[in-house]
Amino acid sequence: MATAAKKQRRFNFRGSLCMPFAVFMLLFVIFPLCLIVYFAFTDSSGHLYLDNWGKIFTDSTKWLVIGRTFLIAFLTTVFCILIAYPIAFILSNGDRRIRKNKILVYIFILPMWVNFVLRTMALRDMVNWFTSTLFNFQLTSTHPLVGVVVGMVYDYLPFAILPLYNQMIKMDKSQIEAAADLGANPVQVFIKTIIPMTIPGIISACTMTFMPTMSSYVIAYYMGNGKMSIIGTEIEAYAGSGTQGYNPASILSLVMLFIIGLSIFAEKLFDKKGETREGGIW
Repeated sequence: MATAAKKQRRFNFRGSLCMPFAVFMLLFVIFPLCLIVYFAFTDSSGHLYLDNWGKIFTDSTKWLVIGRTFLIAFLTTVFCILIAYPIAFILSNGDRRIRKNKILVYIFILPMWVNFVLRTMALRDMVNWFTSTLFNFQLTSTHPLVGVVVGMVYDYLPFAILPLYNQMIKMDKSQIEAAADLGANPVQVFIKTIIPMTIPGIISACTMTFMPTMSSYVIAYYMGNGKMSIIGTEIEAYAGSGTQGYNPASILSLVMLFIIGLSIFAEKLFDKKGETREGGIW
């Protein structure tokens, strides 16, 4: 009996270690989401009010903002995958005995240690200087959409490199060698052998790039010279205008959460095998 009671006490102690995380989730995740839902379905007086939904979805400018946000997120994801895939492939196929490749991966993620706003402002000044010198125009002023996509790709590229790298270092190299021995040329080996083995990493990289792009507004503000309005900038503008703007800001937040939820559902749909992503750089 004493042994059973001791095990029970030990089990309760271990369970209590989850309490700080549970409190954190309650205060900083569940409670804010409840507030968003509350403001989305009430007016400034706190009464049930659904007309804001009609105003949002009958406003053509809001649909333009939603479409522009999706376009930027899509382009950012595509460019990040196209750039990150060869980088991750090169890093994952080096000499593992000297661990040089992991150092190179850390170099790619070093910019993430710098303040996000300072990094974006520095990129804006560098890009504008470059285009002004060569083409006599400032990119963020003349082509704000291109500037925003450039900023998004620069800031979220490490989020695409890491999952691809983690997946590629687990590839079965014997399958690649067998495909080559059986007569497949390098293009066929890449399309029919390498890409199928890295699909979980591609899906993870797409999700990790697409989701933060949808909710970002700092990059759109600085790299678009204040001319590019996406969902994030609209929410910030409404929320910054006072309590009257909390209601439309909450509605747009729910729309953004719905789109992000669809992307997560798509990831689960395509990643049916549910392969574990162990090992990797960490």
